[in-house]
Amino acid sequence: MEKPSLKFWQICNLSFGFFGVQIAYSLQSANISRIFATLGADPHRLSYFWLLPPLMGIVVQPIVGSLSDRTWTRFGRRIPYLLVGALAAIIVMCLLPNAGSFSLSIGGAMLFGVVALIFLDTSINMAMQPFKMLVGDMVNEKQKGFAYSVQSFLCNAGSLVGFLFPFIFTWIGISNVAAQGVVPDSVIYSFYVGAAVLILCVIYTVAKVREMPPREYALLHGIAESAENVRQKEKSDFVTLLKKAPKVFWTVGLVQLFCWAAFMYMWTYTNGAIAHNVWGVTDVKSPGYQTAGNWVGVLFAVQAVGSVCWAMVIPLFKSHKAAYVVSLLLGAAGFISTAFIHDKYLLFASYLLIGCAWAAMLALPFTILTNALSGKNMGAYLGLFNGTICLPQIVAALAGGGLLYLAGGLQVNMLLIAGALLIAGSIAVMAVKENST
Repeated sequence: MEKPSLKFWQICNLSFGFFGVQIAYSLQSANISRIFATLGADPHRLSYFWLLPPLMGIVVQPIVGSLSDRTWTRFGRRIPYLLVGALAAIIVMCLLPNAGSFSLSIGGAMLFGVVALIFLDTSINMAMQPFKMLVGDMVNEKQKGFAYSVQSFLCNAGSLVGFLFPFIFTWIGISNVAAQGVVPDSVIYSFYVGAAVLILCVIYTVAKVREMPPREYALLHGIAESAENVRQKEKSDFVTLLKKAPKVFWTVGLVQLFCWAAFMYMWTYTNGAIAHNVWGVTDVKSPGYQTAGNWVGVLFAVQAVGSVCWAMVIPLFKSHKAAYVVSLLLGAAGFISTAFIHDKYLLFASYLLIGCAWAAMLALPFTILTNALSGKNMGAYLGLFNGTICLPQIVAALAGGGLLYLAGGLQVNMLLIAGALLIAGSIAVMAVKENST
């Protein structure tokens, strides 16, 4: 039997909570370098702090996927993990930006920030992964591309809100400067409000979504007739699953390698690059650096707008591969152009183009992969596939300091490297064969 087609609002409800989760993720992405630089981190070591998000992702998401494949409760199989992750995230979001506010030494503040970041990454990953699985579980192949595009739209709408929070709070009069080693109130309040929105969005999804009961899930996915058989057949270890993974798992994973390394460098070095290229400052204690930090949030919001708009264009392509290639090349042009632009408003064009690549990265890999998977071990495979997101970021973070030295210490040159990585990713798309097993 085929899964029935869902109505528009049913598809939206599956991913609505992703809006809140992405606000949390965007606040982290736009402000982690700023927070740790404010606490006193060396710019050449900033990339090391970015090891934590992918390390947590590569551990947490496969575990959540595998466990939720075998979880059957009256609340569903994915939703319990979503709810626990969101509750943990809101607590840590209220602690992390206050790392410099507890009268700790520089080392103590750094350690507090690192521990808080570890818990934030763990909880965000735990809350994020179930949304991808819900689409894979409940949406048929005909609607799956649209469903992931809706998820991409809501994801970027959440990013837009999260990226703009510090800028908006500064605009309404909340202080954007603070004592040395202390994170400004504009950032702290952004995390507080983001935590509140996150829990409201997750509560909405929990209230609106009803997952399939075991027997119906098994029937619609052609796995087995009983929940007990489903449990027995799904007990496969990760090594076995990787050996049996469809070819598309690896070919799309190769594309992911280049794409996520590129965006790791954007998140890590945009703040320093824009501060130097546009404001002409490198001192993290200067008002210009903090102003640049707010503007980075605006640029990332522009990227989110570009991604939202491009997410509506992607379904118009007849081929997923063509959409993928075009999107990544547009993103590469955006990254490369940042090195030659010194006007803060002209950078809008660059980040609109970067948003095209981001939209493709959020929607197309999961559309292509889940169309090649059966319902059995869907969560485990999506969790393992997260390794193709996390490992590139780990490698990029480890290499970031050395590459920055080779790039003459200019953080804007790291964005040039990001552009080259997206070009490589567009070439790797040629190896992808959809629905391959």
